[in-house]
Amino acid sequence: MFGCLVAGRLLQTNLQQVDETHALFELPNASTINHVCVFLLGTVPFPDGYGATVHFHWPGKGFQLLGMLSNEKPSAIFRLRGTFTSSTTYGAFNVGQQMESSLPTDVTAILGLSVEPLDQIQMQIASLPSSIAKPNQDPSRDPTVLAEKIVKNLFNYLSGFTGGGAMSPEVAIPMGLVVKWYEGFMSKVRNSGIAFLEREE
Repeated sequence: MFGCLVAGRLLQTNLQQVDETHALFELPNASTINHVCVFLLGTVPFPDGYGATVHFHWPGKGFQLLGMLSNEKPSAIFRLRGTFTSSTTYGAFNVGQQMESSLPTDVTAILGLSVEPLDQIQMQIASLPSSIAKPNQDPSRDPTVLAEKIVKNLFNYLSGFTGGGAMSPEVAIPMGLVVKWYEGFMSKVRNSGIAFLEREE
């Protein structure tokens, strides 16, 4: 049902089922990860009224809520480097605690997925800070963060036109869609600045 892609690595579909509503991906050599993309494979949609929260576990620091997936938002890209803030451990994924004692020179992090009703997910997402990024990573001041948010906006827009939702390098995207995205994007920027990019997190 889910796929995970770390930049520069092969696509991961080796999802480990914890129980009926929780699953995880192990992310080896986690200290080298900057971004991770999580998406629905397009084979099995969520039941009506359900989605999934996405959590990141760095050994010794507990789980942090990153965001969500739903049938309407089948993919998301998350920045991991420099954004982790310790939070209470999300109990369903405590398997990560067992791995800590046997870690080699590098660490294996965990990306956890929890299938939940959309209203509960929205409450959790609303409790997130407006930006997980550090204050000095304000997108209006940091061109790298701004570029990342723009590309994420384009990716999420285009993935809505690929049938099953999951994009792969083999999917051809008509240039007209890119033009339509660009016109809509620039209209939003002219009308309200870049604040809408923060709301899409």
